[in-house]
Amino acid sequence: MAPPAGTTGAQLGRRQWAFSFALVTSLFFTWGFAYGLLDVLNAHFQTVFGISKLQSTLLQLAYFGAYFVWAPFAGTFMRRVGYKKGIHIGLALYSIGAIFFWPSAKYETYGGFVGSTFVIGCGLSTLEVAANSYISVLGTPQYAAARLNFSQGFQGVASFAGPLIASRWFFTGANATSLGTVQWVYLAVAGLGIALNILFFFCDLPEITEDALAEEIDEVGITDGQGPFWQQYRCIFGFVAQTAYVGAQVTVASFAVNFLVDQGVGIDQSKASQLFSLCQVTFTVGRFVGVLVLNFIDPALLLAFYGFCCSLFCLLVSQLPGYSAVACLFCLFFFESICYPCIFTLGTKNLGLHTKRGSGLIVMGVGGGAWYPPAQGALADKTYTRHSYLVPASGYIAMTLYAAGLVVDQSRKNGFSFRNRDELTANLKRATDNFSPTESLPGDAKGRSSSEKKVSNDELVGVV
Repeated sequence: MAPPAGTTGAQLGRRQWAFSFALVTSLFFTWGFAYGLLDVLNAHFQTVFGISKLQSTLLQLAYFGAYFVWAPFAGTFMRRVGYKKGIHIGLALYSIGAIFFWPSAKYETYGGFVGSTFVIGCGLSTLEVAANSYISVLGTPQYAAARLNFSQGFQGVASFAGPLIASRWFFTGANATSLGTVQWVYLAVAGLGIALNILFFFCDLPEITEDALAEEIDEVGITDGQGPFWQQYRCIFGFVAQTAYVGAQVTVASFAVNFLVDQGVGIDQSKASQLFSLCQVTFTVGRFVGVLVLNFIDPALLLAFYGFCCSLFCLLVSQLPGYSAVACLFCLFFFESICYPCIFTLGTKNLGLHTKRGSGLIVMGVGGGAWYPPAQGALADKTYTRHSYLVPASGYIAMTLYAAGLVVDQSRKNGFSFRNRDELTANLKRATDNFSPTESLPGDAKGRSSSEKKVSNDELVGVV
């Protein structure tokens, strides 16, 4: 099946762009809510089922393992049929997984929760490939990181709503030792997924194809996406960085409730869940702050700085006692905020014909969330939850090395820049300045005239 005909995000009208942006951004709230609930269920199931911290990480293993297994298939599928059908498949799997939480809660089967979580993870990995990639290419590459941070900010809004619900319904009164309310919450989650699926069916979502993206960057002489996929080192190392970062982020969140309770400062599970929700608020505020900063600061440079801060505060969390460690945990959540969107947009930047495959690979890196929690859980069971935060520190350090490498590579090719640059416009201007009547512009293999190859400013500059 041939890919559907399409355009580039920069060629859409303002109204069409705004509608597409808002519609796809609604998906980020959907999986943010599911992820927020997952973290508090981890601690809740330890109480209900009497399992260890290590055993409780089976939920993370199922959820993020689904990303590792399913994301590459999702990217390949969308290369053939487009973003919209991929979104339908993702929402369908998401709703089915949420519905099966009902019998799992009814019969109090931990294995059922693990299986249902895997199905939800398959659905959300499909949505992540579609939504992250679509937002990234929905406009000029200069502001891709800012756009994705803004959209993922709504994921943060939903992720702290989950723990708030949990602190009110899961950890108080008789609900502290039962699963009665879990089934109702997930039926509502399933209903949200079904409603969104119906909405997308009736909405016209412009298809942005890889052919159009490849032509856009080829016209201005950007050759980063040329060659076979295995030579796209920015993307491949981006996958490694995303694996390390998401593994670190997930372990920090998964054991946040246990960490707060174990600090010995009078914090019970209900209060710890509320504090964890405030940590997510801090994370979300950081996302929206990042939107403003990324309009001016180079994304790779900012990612390197934030990665250093994440590494530092995670190490401090593992070593400091009492409220000092709690304060460092809040700082850690703030500096995590821009990392995932920046790694995604930097790793998939200028991939052209490899855009959807590259998006699938970067989202596959979310599978790192399956491997880190068991390691931290094992260390937490043997020592203290606080000391187990040495495990995620290694992930932040790996991410920082990737960002620093990108800064060095960019400086070597185009010179060091503190500010965020518009590569498309800069390359077009450079090509135009060097153009002579006997030459063709970069990417014009057929030697067409400059009037035939003219690229308008509206086509190059996306709306942010």
